[in-house]
Amino acid sequence: MHVPQSDQSSGFSVSIDSASEAGPSSLLLDKLGHSNGLTNGNGFAAPMANGSTKCSSMGNGISKHSSIARVSLPGTTLYQDPYVNREEFVRLVIQSLKDVGYIESAATLEAESGYSLEAPEVSEFRQYILSAEWPRAEAVLPRLVADDDSLWEALFLIGKQKYLELLETRNITAALQVLREQLAPLSANSSEQLHALSSLIMCSDAQELRRRALWDGASVASRQALLTDLQEFIPSAIMIPQRRFATLLTQARQYQRERCTYHNAPMNPTSFSLFCDHYCDKEDFPRVTTTILHVHTDEVWNVTWSHDGLRLASASKDKTAIIWRIAPDGHPRDRECVVEFILRDHPYPVGALAWSPDDSILLTSAENLIMLWDTKSGKCVTTLDSHMDTVSALLWLPDGSGFMSASLDRKVVAWEASGKQVDEWPGVPIRVTDMAVAPDMKRLVVIGMGYQPTALSPDGLPPWGVNREPPPASGVATGSNAQSPSENRIVIYDFKTKATELSIATAGELTSVKISSDSRFALVNHAPDAIHLLDLNDGHMARKFTGQRQRQHVIRSCFGGVDGNFVVSGSEDRNVYVWHRDTGVLLEVLSGHGIGSVNCVAWNPQNERMFASCSDDCTVRIWEPLPLPSETSASVPLSIADVTMNGKGKGRVFSSWDDGSGDGEVQS
Repeated sequence: MHVPQSDQSSGFSVSIDSASEAGPSSLLLDKLGHSNGLTNGNGFAAPMANGSTKCSSMGNGISKHSSIARVSLPGTTLYQDPYVNREEFVRLVIQSLKDVGYIESAATLEAESGYSLEAPEVSEFRQYILSAEWPRAEAVLPRLVADDDSLWEALFLIGKQKYLELLETRNITAALQVLREQLAPLSANSSEQLHALSSLIMCSDAQELRRRALWDGASVASRQALLTDLQEFIPSAIMIPQRRFATLLTQARQYQRERCTYHNAPMNPTSFSLFCDHYCDKEDFPRVTTTILHVHTDEVWNVTWSHDGLRLASASKDKTAIIWRIAPDGHPRDRECVVEFILRDHPYPVGALAWSPDDSILLTSAENLIMLWDTKSGKCVTTLDSHMDTVSALLWLPDGSGFMSASLDRKVVAWEASGKQVDEWPGVPIRVTDMAVAPDMKRLVVIGMGYQPTALSPDGLPPWGVNREPPPASGVATGSNAQSPSENRIVIYDFKTKATELSIATAGELTSVKISSDSRFALVNHAPDAIHLLDLNDGHMARKFTGQRQRQHVIRSCFGGVDGNFVVSGSEDRNVYVWHRDTGVLLEVLSGHGIGSVNCVAWNPQNERMFASCSDDCTVRIWEPLPLPSETSASVPLSIADVTMNGKGKGRVFSSWDDGSGDGEVQS
């Protein structure tokens, strides 16, 4: 392959196997030797594919393209960019080509550039690890690692894998030999880890071994994981991390996502292209009321979506809860909105709501009562009255094994799905106003007021864990709403042991808590006029969201969007507020509700372009992006009221969105 003469004048030259600027790095040449070896990204020899080329065999499955001219380029960087090393870039391209199966193309690039993906020792090392040839892997390792400390740690990891694989096959004698002769000397400063490994000998079978060791077994997956761990001790210039180019693309995509203010699109090739920067249009964000649900006759205090995103439950001061069916597709003016059931048998106003994971049961609370409703029939299955004060929070456990309730009576109770009480959290020091369980079921977060410290433990330490007093507050509620700062608390429990990890004092009342999908952060509504994003790992406030009004009422916020990257809240000024979670920037103030507070917002778990809000104005609003101009109706709003009050019925919604303020209303 030759570059035409006309191109040579631009600074490019072509020679065969004679270039000083381009070629293998000195590090690899001096330390490991040079190779144009043909291997895939995982170190396996791969057959020729994608056509044929003229080449000569070099043995051991390695081919060298003798007819390919090596290109000599000036300098060492890519283009004029002083930050990108050309050799690193080319080697990553070679790795990527092999990863996706373009073996011939990768070999051609190696020959033309003079750069090798990696030295033969590295390819051999990968193969030895993947095929469990431990002595050979240990023999090659000293030529790859940078120092003795790294060598000992890497040898320990290899010995650990060898030990576990021997235990899995019940070769106890050989496993003990590895433990005593290899792992013990290498773990002289870590007796705890050695003890944990030795205890695995008592495992009764391979399944128990894998479970206790958090290990995948003697498989390619576990050995690939071992290679990933060993990468920490081998310079990346010698052994390139697996699929490194894909990692860089993922980082670039994540960076673009973070810079996209209104990001609300799933991570897929349609929304993320390598040919252009990612961008979500503000017009695709749900900031227009497309449906008004008006059947309740008094303030609506709570709303929550079913897990399938097809039904919405609302709770009201009018002593009813309503299950709505909201059609998922179609234009809002043509969407069918069905009142499936009006749950009327509550003796008091309805406060808390919770859907079971399979959406077959809806929990509601009315003062101290908990009611279980069959969502297929609309019938009350059972009523529970173990609490002595208002039930403020209900939730189903993520694994579906049961549900929990919390109350102003300082009790947190665990129930079976059938309604049988099975457990109770001991010594809750606050009157609970809300609670949440992390999706990974490692933590329970409760918030509340009326803090009462319990007696000290025998060692003189508070049994509730770390105790933090609040910083001076910039503003504190006054009058009948004022409380001593120490009376309001966030308490974080270890869910499994019920031990208190943190007890955090706050300067204002707390009304709502939600936990992020990654179980890392808690979103807490905090009066006056703030929402805090709390890092559950250390209890520190990661971000504060302000702008909304909250002084006297219970306001419930939520995470929203495809990645939970928005924070959405109601407000006492009848607006809905939307912030960017990572930056804290206030993005939208959405008006539309009538006089009174917007009490709760809930994002549809299956439709990232839809959320609901409820208000003292007796309505529930559905928010979506503004429909396309070609899809909107005439400028005169139309509405049809066809929702009956006997527990079933349906309404069709017709609206105008030409000015962004038209509302379709389903009413009684």
